[in-house]
Amino acid sequence: MTDAQQAPPATSAPSATRAALRALTAALGPSKVATGDAMLPWSRDDSPYPSPLPDAVVHAASEDDVQTTIRIANEYNIPVVPRAGGTGRTGAALPLHGGIILATDSLSGIEEISKEDLTAVVRPGVVLGDLHAACTEMGLFYPPDPSSLGTCMLGGNVATNAGGPRAFLYGSTRSWLLGVDVITGGGERLVLGGKTRKRSSGYELSQLFAGSEGTLGVATRITLKLLPKPPETLTVAIWCRSDPGAAAVAATILAARFSPACLEFLDERTVDVVRGELVVPEGGRALLIAEFDGEGVEVIAERLGNLLSGLPDVCVVHAAVDPSRREALWGVRRALSLATRRVTRHKISEDVVVPRGSAGALLDDVARIGELHRVRHLTYGHAGDGNLHVNFLWNDEDEKPRVDAALDALFRATLARGGSLSGEHGIGIAKVPWFAAEHSATSRALQAAHKAAWDPKGILNPGKWAGGDRNHREC
Repeated sequence: MTDAQQAPPATSAPSATRAALRALTAALGPSKVATGDAMLPWSRDDSPYPSPLPDAVVHAASEDDVQTTIRIANEYNIPVVPRAGGTGRTGAALPLHGGIILATDSLSGIEEISKEDLTAVVRPGVVLGDLHAACTEMGLFYPPDPSSLGTCMLGGNVATNAGGPRAFLYGSTRSWLLGVDVITGGGERLVLGGKTRKRSSGYELSQLFAGSEGTLGVATRITLKLLPKPPETLTVAIWCRSDPGAAAVAATILAARFSPACLEFLDERTVDVVRGELVVPEGGRALLIAEFDGEGVEVIAERLGNLLSGLPDVCVVHAAVDPSRREALWGVRRALSLATRRVTRHKISEDVVVPRGSAGALLDDVARIGELHRVRHLTYGHAGDGNLHVNFLWNDEDEKPRVDAALDALFRATLARGGSLSGEHGIGIAKVPWFAAEHSATSRALQAAHKAAWDPKGILNPGKWAGGDRNHREC
């Protein structure tokens, strides 16, 4: 950030930290304040980045618990790091400067699903997959579907503006957020938005809050819009002969005015990683997975089949409408993260995004970067919206400088093509060094002003993108 942001707050002495923990225990009860080994499960996230332990983990079970924790943290000037499911990939939930992990996984429960209003009201600790199941049971549909849907929680989804394969047609979490109740970094309660589908009354602060990564406040209640459940769904796996061939097929599908809910891409290196776990047809090197929902998927299947049959880059096509067969096709995509971890000791997965028409060019950039820096890599992701997950893999520590150089080259190539550092994972700590390359000084100053208004003492999630490492640097 810039010098225009608030000055970093004074650091907290160990005596102040001890006093804050005593105050928290007295106010919340000892069962809600964990220290020592009891903190460990809540002290890490799903990123590869190291972090010191916090001084305590507060298990909030109510809005009052959240507000009390933030009030005491302000009084003693203690950092607070909000955390939901801990499935983030960029280190946004890591306690870089110690302090308090404010865990909202116990603040759970689906309060309401309304078929009349087509809305859901949930707490931040609700697992996304549980909301999907509850909506399906009522004939309703909540589109966002990150691959961690079985473990990620709605509070984290809002904080990172999580996406997933269906974001191509339906958009990310922000597109489905109607309202959110927040405890700000200053300890104030805010009710942002509501259940109405349209709102033209002042700044839409709920949309600003989405994607703020715990730097402005902590969500305590979330209102989401829903759709009627699509009557039919068609999933199609399209095996292609090469990466350029798969990119060409994806472009042809979209040019033919198909509107898939998802259009996923797995490059040749990714297919090689999962080759032992699925049957790969002869000649199949790269894979596209397209999904269509709504009425008349049989007609779509016939049209798509006619189109694909005339394309020389297409090797084999598998289509499914049966839920179990469709899930088998998607299982390959959802297993990728674990599969890549089995073939290497270390990996970094970056979710860069470029305009859709530049995705093929970025794949060429990645190939050149990997060759130049001698770094093993593979790429998969959302071909429909240009959001690619570029993975750099390595085994030995002496390879790390080359990986760092490849990361720098990737981000700069992405920005040069009019892209963004992140399509859905967020900035966290992973991409702070490149933040200023994407955002102008004026933009950064405006963001810093918002941060200061919501979190006057800068206690929330210090060391992350909203403030860089200025806040609580010496804690």
